[in-house]
Amino acid sequence: HVQLVESGGGSVQPGGSLTLSCAATGPFYPTYCMGWFRQAPGKEREGVAVFVSDGSTYYADSVKGRFTASKDNAKNTLSLQMNILKPEDTAMYYCAADCSVDSGSGIPTEYRYRGQGTQVTVS
Repeated sequence: HVQLVESGGGSVQPGGSLTLSCAATGPFYPTYCMGWFRQAPGKEREGVAVFVSDGSTYYADSVKGRFTASKDNAKNTLSLQMNILKPEDTAMYYCAADCSVDSGSGIPTEYRYRGQGTQVTVS
C-alpha cells in the first residue's frame, strides 16, 4: 500500500515561511490525486493544495497567493511552500494520496491514504 511521510513542520511567527515535504512509497501512480490537507483542533479537515487527477491544482481560497505546491513524479515527492503564514494556518498538515473531489464544488474532500502529519504552529 502507499506510504506517505511528511517533514518540515514547526513553529514560526506570523509572516514567516515554512516548507513541508512528503515522500511517497508503494504502488503509486503519477495520476493520483495527491496533495496537502490540514486540520486544526475543533475544525473540519480541509484540502489546502491538491493536485487533482485532471492535471489542475486546487488551492483553498484562504491560502491562494501564499502557498505553492509542487511535486516530482520521478522522485515521488511533494512539497508545500508556505509564505506569509498567519495564526489561522496553525494546524496538523497531512500529505494525502488517492483523494476524491466533490463533483459540484471541485473541492477535494476525501483521501484513501495519508501520512502521520506534521504540526505547523504560527504564533
